[in-house]
Amino acid sequence: MSDPYFQQLFADRIGGAGYGKGTEIYKFEKIKRAKRKALAEHPERRLLDFGIGENDEMAPESVRRVMAEEINKPENRGYADNGIPAFRQAVARFMKREFDVDLDPDTEINHSIGSKPALAMLPACFINPGDVTLMTVPGYPVAGTHTKYYGGEVYRLPLRAENGFFPDLDAIPPEVRRRAKLLVLNYPNSPTGRVATREFYERVVRFARENALVVIQDAAHIMLSYGQRPLSFLQIPGAREVGVEVHSLSKGWHMIGWRLGWVCGHERIVRAFADVKDNSDSGQFIAIQKAAIHALDDPEIPAKTRAKYQRRLEKLVAVLRRCGFDCAMPGGTYFLYVPSPKGVKHGLTFSSAEAASQYLITEHSICTVPWDDAGPYLRLSATYEAPDEAAEDALMAETEARLQQIGLVFG
Repeated sequence: MSDPYFQQLFADRIGGAGYGKGTEIYKFEKIKRAKRKALAEHPERRLLDFGIGENDEMAPESVRRVMAEEINKPENRGYADNGIPAFRQAVARFMKREFDVDLDPDTEINHSIGSKPALAMLPACFINPGDVTLMTVPGYPVAGTHTKYYGGEVYRLPLRAENGFFPDLDAIPPEVRRRAKLLVLNYPNSPTGRVATREFYERVVRFARENALVVIQDAAHIMLSYGQRPLSFLQIPGAREVGVEVHSLSKGWHMIGWRLGWVCGHERIVRAFADVKDNSDSGQFIAIQKAAIHALDDPEIPAKTRAKYQRRLEKLVAVLRRCGFDCAMPGGTYFLYVPSPKGVKHGLTFSSAEAASQYLITEHSICTVPWDDAGPYLRLSATYEAPDEAAEDALMAETEARLQQIGLVFG
């Protein structure tokens, strides 16, 4: 088939004239293909899916009930633009209750259609050609992708175990610091599960001031913090003067797919985000915002979500440790980030986490997500589908039996 006449017109940011002709396959697509292959070739073998990155249950019934009521009200039919005041006020109440952070709902909060669009739009507020965004890896790439769209560059900050899965800010070259405009963080961190400390955030605030850059802290997993109260970046003195925090209702409230979050912090950055957003979308459906108000005002919802995934993670950690994995409870998220196996006893060796992950999926129907950005690691999620604790225990037992049979080698 010949190329369409517009093949030469594709923008360089998405591949230019070569768009659509590449053969490289994104790792999540590789995982999907391997899963389909395993199901087709071994229908008798249950797929143990620890690669899912989203909550496994619906939003609470009380939230869905509000949505059902609001969806039929004619006053909710119109464009929301930059959000309704009642939602911003609910966010302000939530931030005060959970973090003792006082925010002006009119100037320091703005809703977004999930955290992903917020992370995509914020670079538009700051990045010109030649500017740099500092980003931790492994991590969520969206802010970096859009940085490149605007002609900027991404400088990767590897998260390594020897640094406690914190970025080494001191190792950033002076020339990079000079051109850097954004520092994008994500704590609790996906996929490592590390939670931020006050000391780390204090260091970040100093770094931002010393280098005249803006901090974007992605707090999508903040309500999934274990062993301590969730910590907001905005709780740190001076944080509001150097950046914003991006929140999501997906993880802590089981509102995956509802597409609602918010940006909060310095009023000028929030205003800039709102201006870009106003030229990008017309706001989330008002009925969804009103259902989210109920969710935000009920502290039991994230508490129950947190308890569920903490229980599941503790079970998974125990199983993996008995099977030779070096792992412990994460500080947050519903992910485990564990060193990848090196091979199989008397058999294969794995050159990367991706090789190990593909082997586990195709040969044993165990799905994980590989990360090789800062050493070979596998990410396992506690969001597998199981209707009750008995089903969780049965799945854990089958997982342990299958892993023990494989005989993975880690040394």
